[in-house]
Amino acid sequence: MIAPDELLASLEACDVRFVTGVPDSLLKDVCAGITAAFAPEQHVIATNEGSAIALAIGHYLGSGRPALVYMQNSGLGNSVNPLASLVDPRVFGIPMVLMIGWRAELGPDGEQLADEPQHVVQGRITTEQLDLLGIPFVIVDGRSDIRSVLGDLTRRAMERSGPTAMVVRKKTFQSRALEDGWDDSDRMTREEALITLVERAPADWPIVATTGHASRELFELRRARGEGHSRDLLTVGGMGHALQIAVGIALARPEKRVLCIDGDGALLMHTGALAISANQANLVHVVMNNGAHDSVGGQPTLARSIDLTECARAFGYGVIGAATSKAQIEEWVDQVLGAASSSFLEIKCRRGSRPGLGRPDRPPAQNKADFMEFLRHTGDPS
Repeated sequence: MIAPDELLASLEACDVRFVTGVPDSLLKDVCAGITAAFAPEQHVIATNEGSAIALAIGHYLGSGRPALVYMQNSGLGNSVNPLASLVDPRVFGIPMVLMIGWRAELGPDGEQLADEPQHVVQGRITTEQLDLLGIPFVIVDGRSDIRSVLGDLTRRAMERSGPTAMVVRKKTFQSRALEDGWDDSDRMTREEALITLVERAPADWPIVATTGHASRELFELRRARGEGHSRDLLTVGGMGHALQIAVGIALARPEKRVLCIDGDGALLMHTGALAISANQANLVHVVMNNGAHDSVGGQPTLARSIDLTECARAFGYGVIGAATSKAQIEEWVDQVLGAASSSFLEIKCRRGSRPGLGRPDRPPAQNKADFMEFLRHTGDPS
């Protein structure tokens, strides 16, 4: 396996002085090293992968040096537009090196490594997408000579005036802990907040939960309570899109309140969606803000220093609240019940989850079918 410090030394040798991207579980150890080694102006955790590409474009224009952009392969979709319409040698011609974590990777024999359902398709087409975009790439594993690989990719990016990529297999980098002195031990856990929401919200409210730990905890909560899972749509992939899925349901079913359980990283990824969701009177929007990309290594988000309630107010939500306790959550839900406008609640909670947290063991297609059946049996569309 490759020591994260070896990659850091390789970046220095290649004169790569700016790194940006969206955290990924396969890259969490090397990202921890980058966070420790780079000054804040040299390492920006972007809100989405397309924005990371744009930051790298700006860095090259201002410095003449290529940047390193990291992402999970699921984030390639967010980056296709700027890669094809700006970065490509036939347009602006911007050199940069992409470091892509390969979830659901394909082995040398073409057999796919077992992974979660949301990664299966993307895992199969990752290298094909890079081929389609005309981006030269190298597949990297724990035996790779990272100095040679990064040196060749950086040199080729400069020569072709365009992007190159390394596609990183699972268990490529050695473990390294994230150095983060932020103390949130006095906050309630996300799971405690979820329990309060589920107990207080009316049983006929459909719930759309964001990707990551929130959906996993909600699934296990239902199981622990001996309840079915049909009320909850677990948006296991497509980070940042749970909110607009909830709005789509709310538009189709104006007679129902629809609860979206969102995350701070997901909200920041597509913040513009608030301009639409704030206008949906039957939407109940709850953001679990722990200031971290919790399920992919705990890298910080900018939500640590942003007042999300002020953002909600600016976008035009009706009932707005903030909570750090069970009582405050309950009070806000009771207020929503008597309101006739969109609702927004920011719950400031603790990072992390309990040991042994499982994953949903029901296929997404079954979740979809059961959820639609729940909607059909809780009132007819108008």
